[in-house]
Amino acid sequence: PPATTSFLLPRSSAAFGQRPRSGVAALRAAASSGVDGVGVILLAGGVGSRMKAGKPKQFLELEGKPMLMHSVELFRGLEGVDSITIVIAEEYRDMFDAIVKDDDRIRFADPGKERQDSVFNGLQQVPKSASLVAVHDAARPLVTPEEVYNVFKDAKEHGAAVLAVPMKATVKESDDGSFVLRTIERSRLWEIHTPQVIRPDLLIKGFEKVAAEGLEVTDDVSIIEQLPSPVKITVGEYTNIKVTTPEDMPMAVSILKARK
Repeated sequence: PPATTSFLLPRSSAAFGQRPRSGVAALRAAASSGVDGVGVILLAGGVGSRMKAGKPKQFLELEGKPMLMHSVELFRGLEGVDSITIVIAEEYRDMFDAIVKDDDRIRFADPGKERQDSVFNGLQQVPKSASLVAVHDAARPLVTPEEVYNVFKDAKEHGAAVLAVPMKATVKESDDGSFVLRTIERSRLWEIHTPQVIRPDLLIKGFEKVAAEGLEVTDDVSIIEQLPSPVKITVGEYTNIKVTTPEDMPMAVSILKARK
């Protein structure tokens, strides 16, 4: 992708609240991660049809601000983040006017037809000098600074890393949607979260292979698996839920209130 220029300005509380208070654990994680030059790609182009809310879920209010803003504020306040690319339709970008004036790390990209297309579009806006690319879903507004720093650290060491938690539920496979084929061994299964963090050169190489072979992938580290190249599992928290259906909103509110 073409090189872009990134200017690091002081974090400000002028727009959408104060800089997030990361807590002692997060500060320790930041100090030990030793990671800088991270380019964040924040995916906010989904339509959120399962939420049945009349507008995309990432713009629904969550504890006094749009859901998307929880992630924007988090990444703006983290050490080592040099750029934040928000993949979002142009019609919604005016909500960021105040932030863009205050923070030149913010830039935009257009959503694509599929997730991998949106990530590719976002990658074009990441500075060529970036050491890591972190892809995060706007529908996961509850990820903690400590989780993010930990996955940054693992990606720096291994080339690619993903936040995940051990699967709690019993999972069964069916080949016809009507009858159980077999039970999958739960101890081998992980529920994958975001951010998913990858070295830019690996991500570019993965996209080249995906394009050449016409592959479709469901998440970002799946691109790296196609190379193949190892992906480190960074153990996250069960509270990093993806807000997808109306039932998820009360849970998200409850988690945020418990953190205050």
